[in-house]
Amino acid sequence: MSDQIPPEENLSHLDFEGGQLILIDKPYGITSFLALEKIKRVLRNKGFKKLKIGHAGTLDPLATGLLIVCTGKMTKKIQDFQDMEKTYTGTFTLGASTESYDLEQAIIPGPDPSGISLEQLEAVRLSFMGYQELVPPVHSAVKVGGKRAYTMARKGETLVLPPRPIYISRFDVHPDHFPVIGFEISCTKGTYIRSIAHEFGQRLGNSAYLSSLKRTRIGDYSVDQAWSLENLVEKLQPVDPPLSA
Repeated sequence: MSDQIPPEENLSHLDFEGGQLILIDKPYGITSFLALEKIKRVLRNKGFKKLKIGHAGTLDPLATGLLIVCTGKMTKKIQDFQDMEKTYTGTFTLGASTESYDLEQAIIPGPDPSGISLEQLEAVRLSFMGYQELVPPVHSAVKVGGKRAYTMARKGETLVLPPRPIYISRFDVHPDHFPVIGFEISCTKGTYIRSIAHEFGQRLGNSAYLSSLKRTRIGDYSVDQAWSLENLVEKLQPVDPPLSA
């Protein structure tokens, strides 16, 4: 991870065109695209008008956590980062659902989950381990006939998305605050945790939606090593030269 910019480092002599890896802790409520645009804007103001910059692995606006940003020649490695295993923590809420499988859409009350046992939770947890085929949410960026699925879904169009193969190497659940279920999951790229939440409820004979999500790790890169977006942008701001006496 020698090309990574650690938090609190002096950034004045970094070779952004030669290639830099920046770890961001994306805040809640903004898209990954907007987070990237904030960094692009400040780098353009520093004189990097044609700098290549991109990110590996999009996070939904309502998710927080690790976003890998690459500049210059490091952008050639974006696909390598996207292919790495990812780890997430968060919560599912049982007994209700939403059309988007998360809090983007209105909550729809479902069956009473109070009769669900710890044994049932464990059986469903184990059923997710290993290889799976899971259908992406219709409110997702998956393309259907060249159009984003979420655009079509918001217009009320009926969509049938094919399942996608994924692999789950770790899946822990914590029912201490039932019917809110805490979880930690490690999985391959292309895994929609919203779909895991929805399917978790279905396999219990109930319903569920994703009520919070944070990406904590991509490969060996951890959110603990990441900059807050606000601090990074502040650190990158051009510094006016001192006035001469």
